[in-house]
Amino acid sequence: MAAMVFDTDGVITDSARVHAAAWKEALDAFMDQHPPPAAENRRPFDIRGDYLAYVDGKSRLDGAHSFLISRGYKLPQTAVQEVAAAKEKLFTKRLRDGRIEAYPGTVRLLRALHGAGLPMAAASASRHARELLTAAEVLDFFDALVDGGESARLGLPSKPDPALFLEASRQLGIPPARTAVAEDALAGVEAGRRGGFGLVIGVNRTATADFATQLRQHGADVVVADLADLLDEPKD
Repeated sequence: MAAMVFDTDGVITDSARVHAAAWKEALDAFMDQHPPPAAENRRPFDIRGDYLAYVDGKSRLDGAHSFLISRGYKLPQTAVQEVAAAKEKLFTKRLRDGRIEAYPGTVRLLRALHGAGLPMAAASASRHARELLTAAEVLDFFDALVDGGESARLGLPSKPDPALFLEASRQLGIPPARTAVAEDALAGVEAGRRGGFGLVIGVNRTATADFATQLRQHGADVVVADLADLLDEPKD
């Protein structure tokens, strides 16, 4: 591969857990105030299953809409926007209250690829991506960054549409067929496959065989528990 595009949350930085916690607080509060129409849907947001299935890798609006539809809601866009705004407020507070680190294994891979002169881009549906990468001290590894703000400005659709990754590839000046993508979300690996990327790497932070299988089913060519697994490093 001649270039590589990295998803941000859950691949570069340990921020997916903070997003998931903010989603849970916002969506549980909404469901407490407005119970789902069907009794079988009246259960709390699952911080792993629901997060991975409905909101991971998507814009706030698309994530909120996807989850609420799954629970049987038929809501006006204004209500979906209110839920998304509540999540954003909660995430921002959590972000300010604590430091979010880059995964050590990802940093080792970034250093190796940077040292080899491989062009790299970071991509994220989040408007906080630049802030996260700067705080984690890894922003300088990347030749391009396509975040939620730029995605909105360009009118790019959410994953599993490949537009976000394709824009990152375009900014690097390397065709998708010669570019690798690293993703931890099902929607993201599907986006990589739809975009015709030469290698789609699924990062299985859950460490479960079931999710590894789902990543492969959605388009991952390779599944790793940590991006350092891609390095040819000596073992202890």
